[in-house]
Amino acid sequence: MALSRSHRVTMNDGNTIPVLGFGTYAPRSVPKNETVIATKVAIQVGFRHIDGAFLYENEKEVGQAIQVKIADGTVTRKDIFCTGKLWSTCHRPELVRPALEETLKNLQLDYLDLYIIHFPVSLTPFKENFPLDENQKLIGDSVDLRDTWEAMEKCKDAGLVKSIGVSNFNRRQLEMILNKTGLKYKPVCNQVECHPYLNQSKLLEFCKSKDIILIAHSALGTQREAPWVDETSPVLLKEPVLGAIAKKHNRSPAQVALRYQIQRGVVVLAGSCSEKEIKENFQVFEFQLTPEDIKVIDGLNRNLRYLILDQFQELPNYPYNDEY
Repeated sequence: MALSRSHRVTMNDGNTIPVLGFGTYAPRSVPKNETVIATKVAIQVGFRHIDGAFLYENEKEVGQAIQVKIADGTVTRKDIFCTGKLWSTCHRPELVRPALEETLKNLQLDYLDLYIIHFPVSLTPFKENFPLDENQKLIGDSVDLRDTWEAMEKCKDAGLVKSIGVSNFNRRQLEMILNKTGLKYKPVCNQVECHPYLNQSKLLEFCKSKDIILIAHSALGTQREAPWVDETSPVLLKEPVLGAIAKKHNRSPAQVALRYQIQRGVVVLAGSCSEKEIKENFQVFEFQLTPEDIKVIDGLNRNLRYLILDQFQELPNYPYNDEY
């Protein structure tokens, strides 16, 4: 993956994406205004790739931060690469464009740079993001994701989004889209959980073979937020191997984990509400890991998934039942 001076790479539709992105997910316990502050800091220190989602319930705050940094002359709209995500309650084709338009309204933008299907499991349309039955089980919806994809293609044709992709898809689900009759646009990306404990080497190899960029979320581990994360799981950034490599390069374990992804040809997301951490996370272009470092970090893989998402397991298209 050849980097340009602006740290961007070209996707399969000809558009470019910054290899390092600022993730805007924050636990519900974090005040919404923190998202505004953190996103403004991220843009100020150099982040140009801003990754958001309707599910995060903070699109308005992200949009507010972007507008402030455009208004004060730090960036123009063209400088910012903004990602949104289609949530599972809007997989029916007729709901895709309205969902995108709501995201654009929240962000105060005329178009998105990237819009992706957030999760391959469909949920019944509902005013809440997680529709539950009387037994507190998620209510699924029978939608053919190839039809959802066609609606995404129409959004691209309408100029509402420049590039379209997917998230949390496994190999079989990617092939379903790629082999779709009448496919107009391939997914430019697949955004998945990816870090040294879950390095996704097989999925990465498959994506590269299809000219699909793999984007790593949860690249530094995750916020340890129940019920999504097993709170007893190991803390990635306390991993001694990462600590030793970080010490060798006079860097932080987080910087090593991010640089690892970039050198593997992965676009990587890093989120934080700490100004110090946000600045630190952007300083990954000033050093390089050795081939030996990469090999040692590869050896940390244990196929450990932080995001367990057990609530979705009984529904069709749950992606983690496949090997990759």
